[in-house]
Amino acid sequence: MSTSTDNEGGQSQQQQQQQQPNLAKSRFVNLIRQYSLQVSNTMRGLKLKDRSKITQVHAFNPSDTSTGTTTTSSAATTTKVAHQGQAGYPTISSVLSNSVDPISVTPAEVLLPYGLPATDSLQPPIDPFLKSIDFVESLAELYRRVEKGSYFDKSLIYLEQYCLLSGLGDPKLLRRCLQSARQHAVDVHSKVVLSAWLRYERREDELVGTSALDCIGRNLECPKAALAHGYDPNSVFDHCKCFQTANESSEVGISTEEELTISEEDGNVCFCIGDEEVYCSRGKIAALSCPLKAMLCGDFSESEKDRIDFSHVGISRDGMRAVKFFSQYGSLGSSSPNVVLELLCFANRFCCEQMKCACDNYLASLVSDIDEALVLIDYALEERANILVASCLQVLLRELPGYLYNSKVMNVFCSYEGKERLTVVGHASFLLYYFLSEVAMEDNMTSNVTIMLLERLRECATERWQKALALHRLGCVLLDRKEYKDAQSCFEAAAEAGHVYSIAGVARSKFKQGQRFMAYELISSLISTYKPAGWMYQERSLYNLGNKKIADLNDATNLDPTLSFPYKYRAVAKLEENHIEAAISEINRIAGFKVSSDCLELRAWFLIALEDYESAMRDIRALLTLEPNYLMFQGKMRGEHLVELLNQHVQQWSPADCWMQLYDRWSSVDDIGSLAVIQQMLINDPGKSVLRFRQSLLLLRLNCQKAAMRSLRLARNHSGSKYERLVYEGWILYDTGHREEALSKAEESISIQRSFEAFFLKAYALADSTLDPEAASYVVQLLEEALRCPSDGLRKGQALNNLGSIYVDCGKLELAADCYVSALKIKHTRAHQGLARVYHLKNDRRAAYDEMAKLIDKAQNKASAYEKRSEYCDRDLANNDLSMASQFDPLRTYPYRYRAAVLMDDQRENEAVEELTRAIAFKPDLQMLNLRAAFHESMGDFSSALRDCQAALCLDQNHKDTLDLYNRTQTQAIDPRT
Repeated sequence: MSTSTDNEGGQSQQQQQQQQPNLAKSRFVNLIRQYSLQVSNTMRGLKLKDRSKITQVHAFNPSDTSTGTTTTSSAATTTKVAHQGQAGYPTISSVLSNSVDPISVTPAEVLLPYGLPATDSLQPPIDPFLKSIDFVESLAELYRRVEKGSYFDKSLIYLEQYCLLSGLGDPKLLRRCLQSARQHAVDVHSKVVLSAWLRYERREDELVGTSALDCIGRNLECPKAALAHGYDPNSVFDHCKCFQTANESSEVGISTEEELTISEEDGNVCFCIGDEEVYCSRGKIAALSCPLKAMLCGDFSESEKDRIDFSHVGISRDGMRAVKFFSQYGSLGSSSPNVVLELLCFANRFCCEQMKCACDNYLASLVSDIDEALVLIDYALEERANILVASCLQVLLRELPGYLYNSKVMNVFCSYEGKERLTVVGHASFLLYYFLSEVAMEDNMTSNVTIMLLERLRECATERWQKALALHRLGCVLLDRKEYKDAQSCFEAAAEAGHVYSIAGVARSKFKQGQRFMAYELISSLISTYKPAGWMYQERSLYNLGNKKIADLNDATNLDPTLSFPYKYRAVAKLEENHIEAAISEINRIAGFKVSSDCLELRAWFLIALEDYESAMRDIRALLTLEPNYLMFQGKMRGEHLVELLNQHVQQWSPADCWMQLYDRWSSVDDIGSLAVIQQMLINDPGKSVLRFRQSLLLLRLNCQKAAMRSLRLARNHSGSKYERLVYEGWILYDTGHREEALSKAEESISIQRSFEAFFLKAYALADSTLDPEAASYVVQLLEEALRCPSDGLRKGQALNNLGSIYVDCGKLELAADCYVSALKIKHTRAHQGLARVYHLKNDRRAAYDEMAKLIDKAQNKASAYEKRSEYCDRDLANNDLSMASQFDPLRTYPYRYRAAVLMDDQRENEAVEELTRAIAFKPDLQMLNLRAAFHESMGDFSSALRDCQAALCLDQNHKDTLDLYNRTQTQAIDPRT
C-alpha cells in the first residue's frame, strides 16, 4: 500500500510540475493582457496633444487594485520575472508569441474605470446661504420692517430679503429683490453696485459685441443714472436719457488770444510757474475757497504781492490757466483730461469744492472701458474723488466675472489696504463685498480670491444677519478647502450671531476631524430644541449607522422631498446590494421633478452598470447641457470623453435621424431626451442658433433658468442675421423682466424681416397680461402671421397651442378646438390639455377626462397631466390623480391647496391648515400662504392670518388678493365686530 501510494504521489507530483508552467503562463498572460488593456484605455482617454508628452512606459507592477494588495518595487518585479524565465517559466516573448484567449472584459468595466459610487463617498454640501428656523415668520418680519422703516433703510432690508430668499433658488424672485433694493437706493455707491449686480444676473458680459456701459433704456440699470445723486424711487423704472439726443454743451469757449487780452486788462495778480506767468483776478481766485481767500486777501504775505510763485504747488501753466478759466466762468471749458487731473489735485490742495466737483464729474464721464478705469481709479482714490471712484468701480463691476482675477482689480478689492482706501471715499460696503463674493463663489468656491473677499465681507458686516452670512459663507469655503478647524471656528461664530443652520457646519467640521459622536449630539440637540426640518435629519444621517441612518433619511424626505441627498444615498445603497433597477427607480423619484447634474451623473453610472448605454448617453448629454465642462467620476474624467467612449456602444444617428428623434421625444414630453438629442446635434453644428434656442426652451421647462439663459445667450451670439439676433435679445430681456424692451426688439426684427420667431415673441409678450377683446384680437393676428412664416413643426405646434388658448379666453371654443386638433396632427402632445379644456367648457367632462388620459399615456413627464385631469372627475378620482401628481412632482402646489380646501369644506379646519403647513415648510409659495391666511381669518386667528399675509407680500408686495385680505384682517384684528 505504501509503494502504491508513493507511486501515485510521484505521478501527481510529475503532473503538477507539468501543469505549473501552464498555470503560471495562464496567470501571467492574464496580467499582461490586463496591463495592455489598461494602457490602451489610458491612451484613448488622452487628448492627441497629451499623447506626445508620454516619453516612457514604466515597468509593469502587478498590483491587484481590485483587492487592494500591492507588490514591492518594479525592480523587484523585473528580477522575479527573470528568475521565472531561468526556472523554465514562460518569458514575455514566449507568452505573446502564443495565441491565448483574450480576457473577457465587459464594456461596463471599460466605461467605469473608477468603479461605481459608494455610500461612504456621498455627503450633501452645507448650503452657503442663510436658513431661518421659522422661514414664514422671518419673511413676515422683513415685510413689517419695510412697511415701517424709513426710506433710508429700505434698500438694505431688500438686500436682506435677497439673502433670505436665496435658498429658494428662484431667479425671478431674487431679481425682484435686487430691483427693489436698487429702487430704494439712496447713495451713488449703492446705485452703482446694484445696477451692476442686476446686469451680472443677466450675464450680459457673455454677449458678443456689448460694452460694460451698454444700457437697456431704463433708469434701473442705466450706468449714467446710477451716478446721479438723489432719491426718487418712482422714476427708477422710467426710460433713461441714454437714447435721447445729447444736449449741446452750454460751456463758453474762449480763445487763448482773447483770454490773454482779458488777463492783461483785468488781472491784478500774477502766478509764476517757472518761467511762465498767468495773470488772474485776485478776487475771483480768492472766491474759489476759504484757504485761497485767506492767502490772497488775508494776513498772509501773498495778499500784498502782485506776483506769487506757484512753481512748487504742483500745477502747470495750462493747469493754472484752467484754474483762471474756472474762476471766471465756473466751468472747465475745453480742458484736456490731463489738465483736469491737475485741476483736481489743485482743488483738493486748496479745498475748492465746486472745482473739485466739476473735475470729479467730468473725469467720471470719461471712463468708458476697463483700461481707463484701472488707470483712473488710482488717481481717484488718491484725490478722494467720490464720483470718479464710483464711475471706475461701475466699469470694473459691470465687467465681472471676466476681470475678477486681474492683478490690478484684485489690488483694488481683495486686500485689506485696498478696502481701507475704498472706505476713505465711501465706497467700501457690505453690499459691495456681498456682490463680489457672490461672483467669486460662483466662479471658484475654493480660490484665494474668494477667501479674501469673504474676509473683507466680514470686516464690513455691521448687523447680526450680515455677520452671520459672512461667517457662514467663509465656513463653507474653508470646509470645501478641507481647513476644518478654521471652518469650525467660522461656523461657531455664525451660530453665535444667531444663525442656527451654521450648527450643521459645526457638526460637519467636527465629523471631518473624527468627532462623529459630538457631531451626532449637536444635530440631535437641534432636533429636540427646534421644530424639526428636513435638513436636520439629513445632516444627522451622516453621523448615524445602519437602519437608523436610513430612518433619518426617510424622515428628511418626508419633511422636505426636495432634498436630493436622501434619494442619492438610498439609490447607491440599493446599488451596493446589487439592486440596480431599484437604484434607478429611487434616483428617478428626484430626477423627475428636480433636474441636477449630480443626479443625472449618478443615474448614468447605474445605467452603464446595467449596460443600458443608450439611456446612459441620454443622461450624460443632458448633463453636459446643464454644465458643459462637467467632470465625471468625482472630477476624474471629462464628460465629453465619456461620451466618446459610449459612442462605441450606441447607434450613430445622422442629422435626419436626430431630427426624427427630437420630434419623437418632444411629442412624448420627454424633456431630458430632447435635451440629449439637441446636444448631439450641436456637436455636429455648434453654431446653429435655432438649436440653442430650442435648448433654452427645454431648460426653462425643466426650471433650469441659469442654463437656459446661457443657451439663449449662445443663440444670440451665433445668430447669422440681425433680425434673428434681435429676437434672441428680446427673449433675454423678456425672461429678465423687461417686457416693453422685448417688444421693441421684436418690432425691430419684424421691420427687417418677417419671421415666425419675431411674431411669436411679440404675441407672447403681449399676451403676458390681462387682455381686453381688442388686445386679444391683435395677439391672434400676430400668431396667425407667425404661422404663415416658415418654421418647423415643433414651434408651429406651440403657436397653434397658444392660439387655441387665446380663442378659449375669448369664448371662441370651436376655433380653439380646431387649433388644438391641428397641433395634435403635428405631434404637439400638450395640445391634449387645451382640447380637454374646450370639452370641459362645453360641459363634456367625460371627454375632457379621456383627453387628459391620452396625454398621461403619451407623456414622460406626467405630473401636470394628472393635476389637470383631476379637474374633470369626482372627488375620489381627483384625490387619486392629485396624489399621483404629488408623487411625480411634490413641488406642484395645486394638490396641497385642493386637499386643504376639501378638508376645510368638511370642517376639518386644523387638518386643512396642517396640510398647507407641511407643504409651506419646503415650498413657501405665495398662493399657499394666501390660502392659509384665509383659513386663519375664517377661524378667527387674526395674528396668524396677518403673519401669513405679510410673508406672502414679502414674496410679492403687489399681489391684489393678499393685499385685500391683509387690509381686511388688519381691520378685524383692531375691531372684531367689523
